[in-house]
Amino acid sequence: MMRISLGAGLFLLGAVLLTSFVSANPQIHDRVSVTVNEEQRHVDISIDGQPFTSYLWPERLAKPVLYPLRTAKGTIITRGYPLEPRPGERADHPHHVGLWLNYESVNGIDFWNNSEAIKPQDAPKMGTIRHQSIVSAKGGADQGELEVEADWRTYDKRVLLKEHTRYVFRGGPNFRSVDRITTLRALEEKVVFADAKDGMLGLRVVRALEMPSDKPEVFTDLSGRATTVAKLDNAGVNGVYLTSEGKKGEAAWGTRGRWCNLSGKIGDEPVTISIFDHPSNPGFPTYWHARGYGLFAANPLGEKVFSNGEEELNLTLAPNQSVTFRYRILISSEIARPETTEAVYKAFGALYH
Repeated sequence: MMRISLGAGLFLLGAVLLTSFVSANPQIHDRVSVTVNEEQRHVDISIDGQPFTSYLWPERLAKPVLYPLRTAKGTIITRGYPLEPRPGERADHPHHVGLWLNYESVNGIDFWNNSEAIKPQDAPKMGTIRHQSIVSAKGGADQGELEVEADWRTYDKRVLLKEHTRYVFRGGPNFRSVDRITTLRALEEKVVFADAKDGMLGLRVVRALEMPSDKPEVFTDLSGRATTVAKLDNAGVNGVYLTSEGKKGEAAWGTRGRWCNLSGKIGDEPVTISIFDHPSNPGFPTYWHARGYGLFAANPLGEKVFSNGEEELNLTLAPNQSVTFRYRILISSEIARPETTEAVYKAFGALYH
């Protein structure tokens, strides 16, 4: 345990140290590879020769995503549906794909809930994020980087926001991580992110990392059949949320925190997914839109909803004004201790000012 935590901590603490080390040793081979295939609409990221994730922008999705995400041991942590449905997984919320960033209310347009399942009469209410270009893609001995640009468009193809996102990929024997730094810039018109529940950085996890459910609910299978069941089969389902403020399980939802862990076993492998909110982000510390059915999301902009109307943000960009969001997703092959997570959070908080 100490070896794992120390190694991860040292790796994630020292971006400056690692950069200087690589510069001094130009003969080191790239451990992290970033391979672009624009024709097939994906960029593949591998670490130590093993696939980690891919940046995808297929026409069928309403936004670019990272999918799938894997542990250092190769175990997939993201739900397959709708891209690669798997038996036993829920087939609900088709807009929950891999890891993404969007929002429910941008000048009244819903970017979060858009998918192939939207009824034609609802389509004009929906927004789409379209990949525009790859600015930079490079591997390295300690990290790989991918910079992309995208447009946030209305149904009639009017661009509300220009997006620039930088991904930083890292990994070691027992962890993988993604830093996502996204800048959104308004164009000719003012843009208002009205306080709403669904946002902003989202991740949908495999069935094993859901929380066990003993309540009646509707389960949708791969054929689209929705069935009310008294209790789902919870075999192997063991996910538990824990926030930096000590909120656990269902109590984590709708509360603020610097970070949140989702821990459990996928088969025999212990796994913790940690999401870190950067102290310079709007709305810090974020609210956790963390659901027992496998949606793990950080929403810093939904103050009115999560505070029962006691607070309100309504983040607003004037024409040509921009805002930047910074997050880290850390996937550890262990059940992470709070003190270990806090140490990594502090290291992340010192970056990207």
